[in-house]
Amino acid sequence: MLEITRIPYEEKTILSSLIQLYRYDSSEFDGHSLNPHGVYLYKYFDHQWTESHRYPYLLKVDGEIAGFVLVMKGVPREFVKVSQAEETNVISEFFVMRKFRGKGYGKQAAHTIFRTHPGAWEVRQTKGNQPANRFWNRVIGDITGGAYTEVRLDNESWRGPIQVFEVKE
Repeated sequence: MLEITRIPYEEKTILSSLIQLYRYDSSEFDGHSLNPHGVYLYKYFDHQWTESHRYPYLLKVDGEIAGFVLVMKGVPREFVKVSQAEETNVISEFFVMRKFRGKGYGKQAAHTIFRTHPGAWEVRQTKGNQPANRFWNRVIGDITGGAYTEVRLDNESWRGPIQVFEVKE
């Protein structure tokens, strides 16, 4: 059974550990490197608890930690890449541990997050991350009945595909 809960500040070390796994896993696509101390840095880590529009979620399957989702809710137009909505929700980061992939938990988590925060959405993938792109096209196509747009940017603001869609309440 999938459980999705907000990560409280007091448990931020859990997210810190998961970000290391996520950055390692995605480094083949985004080129992130370890710092001299052997750690992947995440620029917006502390922002998850200091900015009111950020929502860090922990995923658990049958009580076992399975991943995380970082959401930005109601982002103004000047901070999104493609959406023309006044405010847009954005999946900042989405990670399901390999053990739990291919079992429907990622799709279930994404649908729950989208329904928790209805409205306009943007979901971005790093250029070259074909597995993530296939996943998001399936998941977003399912929740929207195919009513979404995928745009591919290749400029200084973003390099890769972006799905833009709306989830009704």
